[in-house]
Amino acid sequence: MRGAGVKHYDVIVIGGGPAGLAAAVSACDKGAGSVLVIERDRVVGGILNQCIHNGFGLHYFKEELTGPEYAGRFAEMVRNTRAEVVTDTMVLDIRASADERVVSCISAEEGYREYGAGAVVLCMGCRERTRGAIAIPGDRPAGVLTAGTAQRYVNIEGYMIGRRIVILGSGDIGLIMARRMTLEGAKVLACVELCPYSNGLNRNIVQCLNDYGIPLYLAHTITGITAENGRVASVTVSKVDGGRPIPGTEFTIDCDTVLLSVGLIPENELTRGAGIEIDRRTNGPVVYEDMMTMTPGVFACGNVVHVHDLVDFVTAEAMKAGAAAAEFAAGKRVEGEVIEVRGGDGVNYTVPQRIRPGNAGRAAEIFFRTNRPRGESVIKVTSGDRKIASFRREHMAPGEMEKIIVPAVLLAGASGSIEVSVETTGEA
Repeated sequence: MRGAGVKHYDVIVIGGGPAGLAAAVSACDKGAGSVLVIERDRVVGGILNQCIHNGFGLHYFKEELTGPEYAGRFAEMVRNTRAEVVTDTMVLDIRASADERVVSCISAEEGYREYGAGAVVLCMGCRERTRGAIAIPGDRPAGVLTAGTAQRYVNIEGYMIGRRIVILGSGDIGLIMARRMTLEGAKVLACVELCPYSNGLNRNIVQCLNDYGIPLYLAHTITGITAENGRVASVTVSKVDGGRPIPGTEFTIDCDTVLLSVGLIPENELTRGAGIEIDRRTNGPVVYEDMMTMTPGVFACGNVVHVHDLVDFVTAEAMKAGAAAAEFAAGKRVEGEVIEVRGGDGVNYTVPQRIRPGNAGRAAEIFFRTNRPRGESVIKVTSGDRKIASFRREHMAPGEMEKIIVPAVLLAGASGSIEVSVETTGEA
């Protein structure tokens, strides 16, 4: 039963970033009579608002856009639908029952409110790992920032964060900030990466480091930070073997700023609080092929499920989630066989983790990341001793998300589970 005095929507979307905007548009297109988007920032657009570089939209819009341009197009698309958008509003929790979902939120203007929903779509995005997550020893001075925080300070707030910069980690945000700070007149002295390979897209290695002569130290890490007058003065960098610093390999770089680009984590406090099953490999919710979580009526998409490398892929996933949420709110329920998807040799994770062949249409899309750079490889999909499908790749890397499409007819009789694995046949 719907709570007395609680305003009800067919679909509530939590988060007004690229995933949330696309999910709202899709839900409206699929026939949802009422859609509400709740965003905690002052404006919609999410992280794209601070990503002023180009390279967005090549897949979805077939042209190259900046982050704000991409977000602006979707904001305009939402304005042309029946969806309502509330900003400066923080969602506190989600309560889900068999026939209703209730979203509690708070804002300075409206105070505490509760909304009912036929379906909820989680689009909270992700957050950065901090220094505390990786336990760098040494002083705790000013000048140590995550790359995304630095990006916001420079691109939105207009602050110059430092002049001599070392970047720890080669994630895409860190690589992009290496170029950005160089263009702002800073000297980026080094990008230091713990792994023996970069975790960013190859195009960003070329365009953001190589083109500007910024050295990349692979299999190295920062093992100490020293300060003078409360500000970063230098860092100690060491070579590593298996992630452990090698004694005697230390060298010092004098700098005033350290940027951390050491990974992203799905923003899932709300998800956990709602009791939704989490995949320990992705740190995001376990989902079906239509992006519904294991809690009926609650869907999730974008970086809150698994960290994407391109926003165009976030959009496609969110469109799927929004459409499925609208159908669920309209009373459509999916029943039938469920197949578990597992990651095998060479695979870090798979999304979705569950597939219902009867709901997958003619084919099921499976996303995953490999655990290391690879040359020519074969992706295998198996069920027990039976090979279901195989796919060839000339190159694979952890920084690039992979997608395979498995015809639904091949999933029939999969004995309850399938496994995706990678076998390398050539040099990386």
